[in-house]
Amino acid sequence: MIWLTWRQFRGQALVALVALGALAIYLVILGLQLRGAYDTNVGCTGCSAGTGAQLLKDKYFSALLLTGFLIILIPAVIGAFWGAPLIARELEAGTHRLVWNQSITRTRWLAVKLSFVTLAALAFTGILSLLFTWAASPYDRAINDRFDPLFFPTRNLAPLGYAVFAVVAGITIGLLTKRTVIAMAVTLAVFTAIQILMPTVIRPHLAGAVTENVQFTAGGAHGMWLDQTGRVSVDGYDVPGAWMLTSEAILVDSTGGQPGKAVTEACFNGDFEKDKACLEALNLHSVLTYQPADRYWTFQWLEFGIYLLLALLLAGYAFWRIPRGLS
Repeated sequence: MIWLTWRQFRGQALVALVALGALAIYLVILGLQLRGAYDTNVGCTGCSAGTGAQLLKDKYFSALLLTGFLIILIPAVIGAFWGAPLIARELEAGTHRLVWNQSITRTRWLAVKLSFVTLAALAFTGILSLLFTWAASPYDRAINDRFDPLFFPTRNLAPLGYAVFAVVAGITIGLLTKRTVIAMAVTLAVFTAIQILMPTVIRPHLAGAVTENVQFTAGGAHGMWLDQTGRVSVDGYDVPGAWMLTSEAILVDSTGGQPGKAVTEACFNGDFEKDKACLEALNLHSVLTYQPADRYWTFQWLEFGIYLLLALLLAGYAFWRIPRGLS
């Protein structure tokens, strides 16, 4: 049964190996370039860490963002092109009956196929995640924003959870639809929907967020904006390494309310330093809500566990259904 599964899967496996080799070469080159840039701009004697970090961000942010998007996309592709056709193709063509009429039970048939392809997906995604985490580590060390929703799902354990879930979801959907193309489309849709829900609805609530009052000081603000209602938004009050849940820092007074429009407008005269000093004299503060940096690995394990649990539930359903729902 294992040999049969390999023969059916070897074409996809060879394509994956070629893609893995190409991506591995690119990630090694990217990692070496980042290390050279880090040593030149951040880690050198007398270098300004802040200026060097900004240079790294300006040069490599787009490359890391696009590569990270690819790392997230790969589990979706694996689920659609490896998982979904695995069962649906045989049910659609009727070739499953040849196996079931021999000594292979339905449960064993499903177990071998599911285990084989899931392990292959884990190995493929794990290698890429490891290489990308290594490549991006100088950037992460300098910028300290790996908890950011754009970067969090691209590193360490999270992509492995996505891969396992995508494959098992594809297999289960294929078992239900019995149509290869439909199963592929539904798998992509389901995976995309969950990837949107996770950072927007689920992940922020995996642990209670920290709420903190931060006193406004002239030295801490990098930028300020005044809207038509007199509300002042401030840039520069992010907590290092944290996942900021507050979209923008709004200045409020000691009662927690917004200062009067006339009061704040009087502080905006076109001179940035004087404007900041004027606002500082008003004794204002902002309320920040965030997940601290030291929870990064806790969230990685939690998210990995959630996707693994979903995969186990789907696999359990598939094993329950296959002896009952198919003839």
